[in-house]
Amino acid sequence: MKKIFITITLFSMAIVFSQKVQVQRAAIAFYNVENLWDTVPSADYIDGTKDFKNPAFHRSVPIDSLQYLETTEVYKGEWSNELLAGKKVVRNQILADDFTANSGKNWNTEKYNQKMANVSKVLSELGRQYTNDNPAVIGLVEVENRQVIEDLIKQPALAKSNYGIVHHNSYDARGVDVGLIYQKGRFVVTDHYEKEIKTFNDDGYRSYTRGVLVVKGLLDGEKYAFFVNHWPSRSGGEARSYPRRAAAATVLKTEMDRLRAEDPSIKLVAMGDFNDDPVSPSIRKVLGAVGEPAQLSDQSPYYNLMNKMYKSGVATLGYRDAPNLFDQMIASKNLHSTEKLSKGYSLFKTEVYAPSYLKNSEGQWKGYPLRSWDGDRFTNGYSDHFPVFTVVQREHKSK
Repeated sequence: MKKIFITITLFSMAIVFSQKVQVQRAAIAFYNVENLWDTVPSADYIDGTKDFKNPAFHRSVPIDSLQYLETTEVYKGEWSNELLAGKKVVRNQILADDFTANSGKNWNTEKYNQKMANVSKVLSELGRQYTNDNPAVIGLVEVENRQVIEDLIKQPALAKSNYGIVHHNSYDARGVDVGLIYQKGRFVVTDHYEKEIKTFNDDGYRSYTRGVLVVKGLLDGEKYAFFVNHWPSRSGGEARSYPRRAAAATVLKTEMDRLRAEDPSIKLVAMGDFNDDPVSPSIRKVLGAVGEPAQLSDQSPYYNLMNKMYKSGVATLGYRDAPNLFDQMIASKNLHSTEKLSKGYSLFKTEVYAPSYLKNSEGQWKGYPLRSWDGDRFTNGYSDHFPVFTVVQREHKSK
């Protein structure tokens, strides 16, 4: 009987191999890297003679270099790309000296390099157990400028993946930006832009926040659009600050709807720190992201991949000593498939990445993210958020 069993087993394996069906996977990741700042006091320099998509249009520069840059006026108007076209102006950042050697943080090159090593280690591990590779695409928030992203992708853990960068400087008062990095050998960028989010304070004046970064392209030949979000915080209270996140949700939904209408085949992935949970009105009602595949329809085409995790108590951070799942991945319905494996990319796995080394091991914050900062003290930690990732897969037939 033993010999018969072995023969049957080998025969079955031969059938599988004869089909020559392989699985191709790609990880799409997101990480709020908590204040990835360089050590140089900076200001924003806007050269409105450049194209909006040119990194030189709006860039972060050392404050002591401003004296060498041409300006056309001391600008006091509303900050927006369209209004600054043709002008050359400076926008000062609040807390520009906060991350320097002379500040209370004593932020220096040694600490900066350690922070870079920490963040790159985490990024290199996202989805690796399923792909055996670095993520194909990574959304980043809480980065200061393009230079820190350039330094990040040069880290040994990431350099071999030959990442490209999409980054637009924001008009956020602190200079907090969002960005996206991508493996050039897997994702080809065809367009990128930032959608402005107009928010206002309690007195009716503009309060500037990060826009939604939109990146369109081809992921292993398939049409995709990625949306990187860092929505306004809950500062002042969840209810009081809600209109600002609702405004962000409206911008995101409008752009996702527009791209779907233009090309129903394009696959959409919105990622970010939404500063709201999957069940919050901004996500559930304004954006209209459903929590179950069965709820997907032409009227409700966006699926929140974190909903089940949220219901089971999974969190990506602790806000005011309460667990929240602010870091989320939301996909268009054409990424969901009832088939285990299809010819086009479909959803395979979505996870919050929280290995033990990313967590506090003891004390009041045991189990919470091991953040980089305790007040002004650098802890040698990672971030106050856990990263998240989604793996897509498709059938790949060898020739």
